[in-house]
Amino acid sequence: MEFNLELNMKGESEDIVVEENTAAKFGSGSIYVYATPMMIGLMENAALNSVEEALGEEYSTVGINVNVDHISATPLGKRVSAEAILTKIEGKKLYFNVTAYDEDKKIGEGTHTRYIINVKKFLDKLK
Repeated sequence: MEFNLELNMKGESEDIVVEENTAAKFGSGSIYVYATPMMIGLMENAALNSVEEALGEEYSTVGINVNVDHISATPLGKRVSAEAILTKIEGKKLYFNVTAYDEDKKIGEGTHTRYIINVKKFLDKLK
């Protein structure tokens, strides 16, 4: 199995901070600001988006490691975005640098690792 992956492939993802994705609503805090778990999900989605098309329909990736810092809070109503850049390919293991921003500043940064899976085989193992 060979994939059409190249270093520096880039993916993006966006969201708007609404009450449902705040720390207070998510349960990860008590303040109505963008929740850290939501930011991590946005970063993971950006990484997924960077390689998904190159893998084809039979394959996808699953997240296996996240190491990020949430460095600044984002209030309700702001647009947030994440960017992932593929930095290393080690067999089926893919390594990314991930960064998140709101409209005014960087809000998070770190690394993320994903693993290439055959979707059908993966789902069959869960049965």
